Amino acid sequence: MAANGFICIGTQSGRILVFDFKQTLRCICGDPAAKTTVGAVTAVALSHDHTFVAAGHATGHIQLFDLKKPHVPARSVPPTTLAAVASGRKEGHLQGSRIVSIGFIAGRHTAIVTADQTGLAFYHSLGKALFFEASDVLRILGKYPNEEAVVPGPGPHTLPLPLHRRRPRRTNTILAMASLPLGTVPHPTDAYNVTALLTAAKLVIVGLKPSPKTWYRKHRDEDEQDEQMMGKAKFRAALSWFPSVIPSSPTNPAPPLPAKKDNTPQPPPTTPMLIYSWGSTFHLLLLSEIKTMEKITNQRTGKLTKVEVGRLVFEEKARWKARDNVHAIQWLNAKQILAVTASALEVYDVQTRTLVEHVHFDPSLLLSPTIAHTVNGAYSYPDAIGDIAHSVRTYKGKIFFLGRDEVQVGTLLTWADRILSFVENGDFLSAIDLTRSYYLGTAPGNKNGLPEDPLELRKVVGEKMRELMVASTRYAFSEDRMTDGTHHTPDGRGVDRTSLFENLAYDDAGIAPIYLERFETFVLEYDVRAVDPRIAQRLIAMHSANGVPTVVQLCQTHRLYDALIYVYTRAMRDYVAPVVEMLSLIRKVMQLRRSPAAAPDETALEPLVVNAYKVYPFLADVLSGLTYPSEEPLQDEEATLAKRDLYSFLFHGRSSTWPRGDGGKLVLTAEEEGGVEPTYPYCRMLLRFDPEAFLHALDLAFEDTYLNDETSGGASRLVIVKILLEILASSSSSSVLHAILVGLTTDVDRSTREDRQLAAEYLLSTYTPHDSEQLLRLFEDAGFYRILRTWHRQEGRWSPLLLAYLHDPDVQPPELFANIDKIFTTTTIAPTTARTRSRDSSVPADDLRATVAMALPDLLGASVIDTARFLDRHAPQLHERAIDSMGSDADHRRFAYLHCLLGPPSADDDDDDDEHPPLRSGPSAAVPPRLRNAYVALLCEIDPASAIPSLRYLSLPEYLEWDEALRICEEHEVGRPKDAMDKVEAFERRLSAAVGGILARGEGDSVGALNASGHQQHGDWRTGVAVCVERSRTQAKDVDAPVEELWFQLLHTQIGTVQAVSSCCPSSATDRHDNDDGDGVEEPAAAHHTLETLRSLVQTTFSALVSASARTTSADVGRGTPYTEFRTILTGMMEAYRAEGDMLVITKHLLDRDVFETIEMATRVRARGWASKMETCAGCRRPLTGTIIGGEEEEEDRDRGKGKITIMRTGMAYHGSCLPNQLATTST
Repeated sequence: MAANGFICIGTQSGRILVFDFKQTLRCICGDPAAKTTVGAVTAVALSHDHTFVAAGHATGHIQLFDLKKPHVPARSVPPTTLAAVASGRKEGHLQGSRIVSIGFIAGRHTAIVTADQTGLAFYHSLGKALFFEASDVLRILGKYPNEEAVVPGPGPHTLPLPLHRRRPRRTNTILAMASLPLGTVPHPTDAYNVTALLTAAKLVIVGLKPSPKTWYRKHRDEDEQDEQMMGKAKFRAALSWFPSVIPSSPTNPAPPLPAKKDNTPQPPPTTPMLIYSWGSTFHLLLLSEIKTMEKITNQRTGKLTKVEVGRLVFEEKARWKARDNVHAIQWLNAKQILAVTASALEVYDVQTRTLVEHVHFDPSLLLSPTIAHTVNGAYSYPDAIGDIAHSVRTYKGKIFFLGRDEVQVGTLLTWADRILSFVENGDFLSAIDLTRSYYLGTAPGNKNGLPEDPLELRKVVGEKMRELMVASTRYAFSEDRMTDGTHHTPDGRGVDRTSLFENLAYDDAGIAPIYLERFETFVLEYDVRAVDPRIAQRLIAMHSANGVPTVVQLCQTHRLYDALIYVYTRAMRDYVAPVVEMLSLIRKVMQLRRSPAAAPDETALEPLVVNAYKVYPFLADVLSGLTYPSEEPLQDEEATLAKRDLYSFLFHGRSSTWPRGDGGKLVLTAEEEGGVEPTYPYCRMLLRFDPEAFLHALDLAFEDTYLNDETSGGASRLVIVKILLEILASSSSSSVLHAILVGLTTDVDRSTREDRQLAAEYLLSTYTPHDSEQLLRLFEDAGFYRILRTWHRQEGRWSPLLLAYLHDPDVQPPELFANIDKIFTTTTIAPTTARTRSRDSSVPADDLRATVAMALPDLLGASVIDTARFLDRHAPQLHERAIDSMGSDADHRRFAYLHCLLGPPSADDDDDDDEHPPLRSGPSAAVPPRLRNAYVALLCEIDPASAIPSLRYLSLPEYLEWDEALRICEEHEVGRPKDAMDKVEAFERRLSAAVGGILARGEGDSVGALNASGHQQHGDWRTGVAVCVERSRTQAKDVDAPVEELWFQLLHTQIGTVQAVSSCCPSSATDRHDNDDGDGVEEPAAAHHTLETLRSLVQTTFSALVSASARTTSADVGRGTPYTEFRTILTGMMEAYRAEGDMLVITKHLLDRDVFETIEMATRVRARGWASKMETCAGCRRPLTGTIIGGEEEEEDRDRGKGKITIMRTGMAYHGSCLPNQLATTST
């Protein structure tokens, strides 16, 4: 069994059950469906981090399970044979050798140590190489037996059952083995991977790091090997490690009380300890490390160098004997061990080597892994039932026992548990006696849970004893004992009729007087100096038959002031008389303190001071409407009369007599006899004796509703405050008030800063200091920023006001930037006013910006985003300084700063309220070019996914140096072509759907929407073409994004977009070719324009592809990419198109020559004769050729055009029928 984080139990079937501490089965290590296993589990270990389980089996197999995948072993080590060992091919446990112990090394998962029944122990480093297990096995103890001496088992997966008689056990048999576990704190010895092995003859401690080495060897003493003392104890041995922990760690059940928050250093960690036993003898061994300087010769150079070398040191700390042979040992904590002997469970204190607990216990109830071997005679029954070390475990103070069919968990009873067991049985006297023994340090058993410091122990146990005494008293005199069986008499009366209670009735009236009479004797003899007020009340009630004056005189004589207050208030309903009594005590104390020569010692003065201080809680209770000291509510009428009398007496302007009427005495407060009485003497005396206590009482009284009604004739809060201020003013000059103000600022207690600032504000409301500059410095040192802000705002000191907001830790960043924004706005709108026209108050904007420049680290620490917005609004020239002040390791903060100014606005920017309008509609123009390039670099480094949208947002004319920006993007390998094309394709898909929706709906503003969508598509396709062209130009080798795939993806996207848009366009838009006369509607024209634009963009892409393919070399064609054939075919098509283009060019040249010759000939022919200056007839003004359409005129003109046309030398032309006669004669 293993129990350190989980409870792991090995089974006879070869599987391991893993439970948590809530008794829930977490998993089963091993394949539940498998019919065969590697044998019964005989040893189990759980790793330090509770993630791996190691198991040793009866057949010699070793398996390592990962609790995340428990069905299949993560590593496995099969047993070997003597033949393999003899050939030197393999090391390990032999087949059929039962694994008796297994454990993990330190915090590693694949490093384990194992031991078997033959005395062999190995270190296994279970690794993997090329997905195959590659275990490294190192023998650390034992020798292989002779081959003929080993009785082979019937098979590799069955337990060997020898048929011969049992041979005697050898002394080299490993009886116990354990590795030093990791503690709660690191220790130098952890690096050595220490493992202890215990045989019947010796203890061996080996270290596996840095190289395997035996550090300690101890043979069994001769006196322990005495034949008379040995016998069955010869093969009884056990051991257990305790790692290094902090004394106050949870592993120690009795840590010291937590220290206050100061610089007290933590106690040093404990030293690793090993407890081991032979027979009934315990041995305690301490482990530590020392460093020494050794000279080492360099084999190559021959030089000597000094090297610090560590060495383990072992100290044999203690040795003592148990009452019987020890079968198992486990540590409970750093001071106690649990030992399971042949007949009991015993707990020992290793420091004092004393037995602290002893409980009878039968170890045969625990599970033994060798009990089954007693059938065939391999083990004797006494030896087998004592082999229980694997069935006993401890973890964090809990004890785990593995039985044959159950697991038992328990813990040691603490001192409180022992006391509670007596209380539950009604035995209060035994509980009190046990508590008293703990108080005196004589209690038997363990003291877990008690402090080690005797003073702290008495404090803790004393409180528990006091609670027990109170509870026992209440129980002894409770009515429950009349019916329960704890107080029964033979005659059935249910009452204790001893000589003490004979002839008394068992009720409150009979028992209380007896107790009070006994108690009164102790009070009168001054054995009891402090009396509980409730007991005093019962004493007064008992003596009430003698009359109230007698009781008052008795209380005054014996200084029972709580009882005196009770008599005055409850019997006489006089609430002023207790104050008069307390004032007389205060006056006496002040007189004694003024005259040290006549003053008694502190022991005699202390009772007077204690009783005098009772006036303050009395005033607080009564003025709040409560009784003193029980604080029960008074009746309304009585409470009103009490408050009225007290307020009238305390705040009376001169001395008065009490009680009122004849026989009253003047209540004096002057320290000298016959001295002058001041105004408000009683309030003044209470203030002088303890102002804090008196003001606290008034603070509680001010919360009462009695002071709300000023018309009832009582006092009011305003009147009381005026009286207090008058007392303060009369007894204090301005220098005193100034000193008070300075005292409020120089107090070093930061927890009272807010209260002191509030008091200073109240004082400044009635007092104007003269040295304002000094007070301002004191206010700043004290952290009175609220006062500083009010002061600076009134004086118009804007820079100090800004710093007051900045340095106040109570001002949150939103409030801080809102206020400094108002400061800049105020100075911009009205920089000076009538109050601010002084040499110190008119602060130019440059001074404010200089203050902001010095405070940039604090502003950036408050909020980088708000600082960027604030500077861009009011001080944009400080952008570079703000970026430089962030340091070289603040790239994320610089990116956030610049992204706020240059990046596209986020959804949060749209949530601005009326007080904070939207900051910008584009990138900030105030950011210098250097910071713009820095933003591009940070964008590519921190957020490359949003580089393209951000750069598109910055695509303003001449805003970025695009060559530099592209260079930066290339350096950071941002904008992977494949990712860019995927984004273009996804965006085009959404944009095509949007365009199709606009065309299908035919909305009124569809023309503008189509134009905007077309502009976006043009920009996206241009970006895609640029990416493909650049990819083709650089000839970059990228397996994930070949150039052909990018071109194909872009063309596929464009053609798909054109098809999607064309399918949504109306037929009038797709059939428009020459119908541009303007008679059509506007929407089909816009759709036709959009479609034609998309088609032209596809043609542009093909042209770019042709140009890029023309630069492709033959070596590039033969790379064998998936689109090589596509490129070849496309290149062939382009070559054909290019040849046809060349033919068209040649044909054009030939046609141009023929046309030129024809036109030249026609020109020469036309140049013959005279040319007409006009195309109309000079006579009829109609066209010479008859081109006007319409009816008879058309026929007439056609007839004229068929006639003769006469052209004159002057350039005028006539139809033959229109030629004038005089010209006809001339022309003919």
